[in-house]
Amino acid sequence: MKNTIAERVADFLKNFPPFDQLSKKDVFSISEEVTISYLEKGKLVYAAGDALHDQFYIINKGAVALNKEVNSKTQTLDHFDEGDIFGLRPLFAKENYATSAVTEEESILYGIPLAVFKPLIAQNKDIVNFLIESFASNTENPFSKELNADVFQSTLEFDSKELFELQPARYVKKVITAKPNVSIKSVAQLMQKHHIGSILIEDDMIPLGIVTNKDLRNKVITGEHTIEAEARAIMSSPVLCYPKGVSMSQAQIAMLKHNVSHLCITADGTPNSKIIGILSQHDITMMRGSNPAVLMKAIKRSNSTKELNRIRKKIMVLLDGFMQQNIPLTQTSKIIFELNDATVKRIIERCIIKMGKQPPVSFAWMSLGSQGRKEQLLHTDQDNAIVFDNVEDVKLEAVRDYFLTLAKKVNKRLNSIGFDFCPAEMMAKNPKWCLTLDEWKNQFSQWTSNTGDDEILLSSIFFDFDITYGDARLTNELSDHILTITKNNDLFLAKLGASALRSASPLGFFRQFLVESDGEHKDFFDLKKRAIMPIVDAGRLLALSNQIKNINNTAERFEKMAELFPDDKEFYLACSYTTKALIKFRTKQGLLHNDSGRFIELSALTKEEKLKLKRCFKTIARVQEYIKLKFNLNNFL
Repeated sequence: MKNTIAERVADFLKNFPPFDQLSKKDVFSISEEVTISYLEKGKLVYAAGDALHDQFYIINKGAVALNKEVNSKTQTLDHFDEGDIFGLRPLFAKENYATSAVTEEESILYGIPLAVFKPLIAQNKDIVNFLIESFASNTENPFSKELNADVFQSTLEFDSKELFELQPARYVKKVITAKPNVSIKSVAQLMQKHHIGSILIEDDMIPLGIVTNKDLRNKVITGEHTIEAEARAIMSSPVLCYPKGVSMSQAQIAMLKHNVSHLCITADGTPNSKIIGILSQHDITMMRGSNPAVLMKAIKRSNSTKELNRIRKKIMVLLDGFMQQNIPLTQTSKIIFELNDATVKRIIERCIIKMGKQPPVSFAWMSLGSQGRKEQLLHTDQDNAIVFDNVEDVKLEAVRDYFLTLAKKVNKRLNSIGFDFCPAEMMAKNPKWCLTLDEWKNQFSQWTSNTGDDEILLSSIFFDFDITYGDARLTNELSDHILTITKNNDLFLAKLGASALRSASPLGFFRQFLVESDGEHKDFFDLKKRAIMPIVDAGRLLALSNQIKNINNTAERFEKMAELFPDDKEFYLACSYTTKALIKFRTKQGLLHNDSGRFIELSALTKEEKLKLKRCFKTIARVQEYIKLKFNLNNFL
């Protein structure tokens, strides 16, 4: 007799992580042992101090709040709704519950028994990591030191070649196939028609063998078989099969080991599942054209904007591969930044040649904003400026004209390879941002002494600069000047802090998030404005107030703070991790939707993606509260 209740439970569970990663058989075996509870609004699931249950919970219907008593007041740490799991403490700790779980409305809960669940996931690293992250996100500090070793992905120092070889190999998805009983002549005609060097032989899309140009040469042209014979007579069998996601290095080694030039990509990586693609040695060779070292050499040797544009597209392919392989963002950012920076530098070099004469004085091309912070991975607006050596007044405008002409050429070529013009004209071709060293110093001094909203906005952009080309002496002097004028400048720092708090942390139910109310992105979540900028602004403020020089990257700023203030090390490292996680999330979204990744459709996110964002939002709330107290900002808000 069928267990219809267990079937209904299984049908629900398989739609939510981590159960969606288990086999149907395992999900059903869990469902047979699930306890089902109906609770009215305001009922305790468990209370702080209670002994641990022998199960954790997933919400079938309703909502649950996680509460903690702080100074005799109830503080809500988190909210859960349909499909959310909670009560994971029995999986990871031996102490009693540290928080209370209370229903916020009528709820139906499924209790997942540990005795059944734990053996099924013991060897599944992805599920274990998901549960650890879920447990961490329900704690007061979602990035606690005790969980770092398990939650944080390894950040081993790979060089660019190793990172590249770990990328998933890009296989051909539109596979041309033939049945085993068709003639060799028909197979050869198919290969000619589609300009390909191999044909997979299949039955009901299950791979049986493969016919390649080599088979035609060695087995047909030699007279061993006639062209009227069946394809099965010359096919190589069995086909070497791998799942999608096989890395370039693994694919290359497999081909060399088995002396083959093609791999068949199947649904489960075995010859017993359906064909989803084919990978050739030629595909691997073509991908190696996107090796970081190869790309860097190509950039330095390029002699046209069109050529650089082709290289930029390969850089995006490289980035996509890094994201798919889940390479640590620290390493990915460094490689993509160096390639982007080299591209800009090459454009400047070529434009100087086109000017027909060398610069009249020393200068530096400064990248601003996300590129200046080494956080720009996707194609975004270009923000840049020029600083050049001080000159006599009579020569000033002639010298400036040279650099403005140069900047126009550079900005135009950057736009043609994918760096859009800045809508606010914050580019070096704008005379406002092509200044002498003294003019820049005076500009910065004015922003920090006569500070309104416009000055705060400009400071937040122009204080994050990095030299791309030219004389580093000039940018070093500017960095020194910024630290001098902001040292003990409590009023400016307070205004900078108040600006950093204007976007409230979007922590809470996803349906309560601050989405855009109108315009092109109505009802979308602005990831940059609501999440990335608050953490970036906080990092800049703390770097300035602590006189940290020449560290513009937000994650590195927080890591330096952790070094300077070891008592708060855990907090600052959590901020660093949050920065990387948000930038990585935006990059993945941008690659997925072929846009900037800034505006997110919340309803399209998975539970796991929401969980990761929720952890980041908790850290943003903490750092904003810290800034409010440190800089005494109640009078500014």
